[in-house]
Amino acid sequence: MLTLFLFSVLEVDVKVADNNAKHHTDLMSTTQLIMRRGQSFSIHLKFKEPFNPGVHNLVFTATLGNIPDKIRGTKCVFGIPDFVKRAPNAKAIWKAELSPDQKGRNVVVNITPPADAPVGKYSLFLNYLGEDKKLGHFPLIFNPWCTDDSVYMENEEKIQEYVLNERGVIFKGSGNYISPMFWDYGQFEDDMVEIALTLLYVSPEHLTNPMKDEAARYNPIYVSRIISRMINSDEDRGVLKGQWEGPYIGGMSPTHWSGSYPILKRWYNIGCHPVKFGQCWVFAGVMCSVMRALGIPCRVITNYESAHDCDKNLTIDVYHADWGVKEIPSPDSIWTFHVWCEGWMKRPDLSPEFDGWQVLDPTPQELSGGVHRCGPAPVKAILNGNTDLDYDVPFVFAEVNADCNDYLVFKNGSKKTISTDSRRVGQNISTKSVGSNKRWDITSHYKHTEGQAHRIKYVSSPVVSAAEPTSTATSNIIPTHTHLTRGKEERTHGH
Repeated sequence: MLTLFLFSVLEVDVKVADNNAKHHTDLMSTTQLIMRRGQSFSIHLKFKEPFNPGVHNLVFTATLGNIPDKIRGTKCVFGIPDFVKRAPNAKAIWKAELSPDQKGRNVVVNITPPADAPVGKYSLFLNYLGEDKKLGHFPLIFNPWCTDDSVYMENEEKIQEYVLNERGVIFKGSGNYISPMFWDYGQFEDDMVEIALTLLYVSPEHLTNPMKDEAARYNPIYVSRIISRMINSDEDRGVLKGQWEGPYIGGMSPTHWSGSYPILKRWYNIGCHPVKFGQCWVFAGVMCSVMRALGIPCRVITNYESAHDCDKNLTIDVYHADWGVKEIPSPDSIWTFHVWCEGWMKRPDLSPEFDGWQVLDPTPQELSGGVHRCGPAPVKAILNGNTDLDYDVPFVFAEVNADCNDYLVFKNGSKKTISTDSRRVGQNISTKSVGSNKRWDITSHYKHTEGQAHRIKYVSSPVVSAAEPTSTATSNIIPTHTHLTRGKEERTHGH
């Protein structure tokens, strides 16, 4: 009897071109199916005998990982008709529907991954008339077009900018002399989705517990935190090795790079070993590329006069020794500029008021959970001073809003406050405008105005037009001075 059912499915066509176009992944590949969660895709099947939907059943199985599990959401059995019995606590339920286009032996099935499915590399199987057939494998990524996806972004123009735009601007220089550099994110270059997913698969979280890691990837909070860790190399298989001063022996100076793809492709080709070398704008640019490749809206942010609060007291403290007192070094510092990312996502672990942009910083500065990573920290929490929230809100709050205190230390160990500056830190926080290369000043997103704003002059990169509500006017006048950093480091470049 088995021979009657062998090869009952004669042809399978996953319609890569059509499906990828509908899922906004056609620029990523013309040969590999790349799907977004929460949105249907079609598979064309040709059977040996005419298909009768009233008599025959189609049973599909979608799996993620080597040990897929229905309760964890990494395995789902579903069908037409869907008579599959599931446990009440089964997660990430897929759906299948017959398209009205079927004719006799030719059947079109529309398959919909759930909007909360874990992202990763899936395999899809079909059981028909007792015969099992693998229909193919494909990456599944986040979907900012889907209202039920936790990275949903309502504004199409913003999606075009923060997901689909490959050309960006990263701002450097100093608060008085802001200069733009063009950055190629390259999220649609060859193998970029594969590279981005590989970054997740070689993470310590996956290598330690693959089942737990894959199940957790339904959540962009978790995924973005992994990416923040894996862009830097912290004695693991991260992408970039940081170095803040030359000589850059065995690698390239951070100023050599002008795009993410050469870095990510090299990392991938050499067996996921760190590429040398990066500094903050390189780390942020590479992270933005990976986030966009996985479907999470992302943008790069530059903060001028950026504080590094090592002792976590939300202030930048400098100690001056009295006569005859040994100099006391300060662990804190202020960088002329520092660059990080923002990712767009909901925060169901907090409350709806903290949905939206989240700070993510892949530059290895301070430990978070025992490793070098930072975020996602809600921008709204930073603005409102909610420093009791995860993740790393106090550190980012200090970067943009720390008070600068100078103390005089006496022989008996007592100290006297010399001065306090509550306005210096966190100036001209900048990102690229939507739809143009102009600078958008978003300082008001991070901090409330403290007294009268300083008068700043610029030599390049004008602020965005009045269409952006937080923009300010500028002029092209060369400044007469720039700020130096304070604390134990005195450098005029970014971290």
